[in-house]
Amino acid sequence: MWRRRDRVTQRVIVRDSSVTGQAMFVTKLKYGAMTAPGRRVGLGEALLRRIRLLRSQPPDNAARPSQALFLAEALAFAEPVLRRFRPALVVPKARERQIVILIPGFATHPMRMRYMAEKLEEAGHKVKRWGLGFNFGPTEENFAFLSQRVRDVHARYGRKVVLVGWSLGGIFAREMAKLHPECVSKVITMGSPFSHTPYSNNVWRLYQLITGHSVERPPIAADLAAKPPVETVALWSARDGVVSVRSARGLAGERDRERALKCSHMGFSNSAEAILAVAQELERR
Repeated sequence: MWRRRDRVTQRVIVRDSSVTGQAMFVTKLKYGAMTAPGRRVGLGEALLRRIRLLRSQPPDNAARPSQALFLAEALAFAEPVLRRFRPALVVPKARERQIVILIPGFATHPMRMRYMAEKLEEAGHKVKRWGLGFNFGPTEENFAFLSQRVRDVHARYGRKVVLVGWSLGGIFAREMAKLHPECVSKVITMGSPFSHTPYSNNVWRLYQLITGHSVERPPIAADLAAKPPVETVALWSARDGVVSVRSARGLAGERDRERALKCSHMGFSNSAEAILAVAQELERR
């Protein structure tokens, strides 16, 4: 179940920690702080790098949501309270059970997607976490971990999995599907900035400040706009205050289908509309 510690995850952690020979890797996975093995960066060097990154400027063609939409994202934090005063959300029972891995957005924890996980499980699907804590951006370590995680869940259940990624989590999902198309049946992205320029959002400076690398030069080589070799669906919203429509919707050839919702960026993780849209996509074949 969603609330239990995942034995698949534990096996991967043990395997990876023995390969790298670093017991501290397990601790880093637990807290979500990723640093390249053997690479020690002084505080001064890290600070100077971030100051330089803060001075960088976006290209002229960058498209960002309005500040009004960005500020309105704060309303999403009231959703768990407001939900108590609404009728309970009922997700139709699934005709065919899917194995789903949920991947959280940048600087968010899997708990932000817990409500979605519970509702999808009530519908009959098996929902798994991504196996890590907070998503603080791509590293060689968390990509290797998630890669093994996808393979292990696929092997455990004997069927392909559906990867559902919110925001940056959708980028992870697309890249995992490119690496392991034999393990993935479908990718669903929710407000994920896979298209246009990596500056077409309102948090690229925050991203660079936290990760210490430019949005143009992540530590993992990837062609973000290239479509995975599996069915790929992009959910986007004109009310998204974080990622631009152009970036989250993408172009023909960068995804198979796109679908417009009316939720905020934060709402992709727990709004009734987003949960029902994901449930419908899980049913669609």
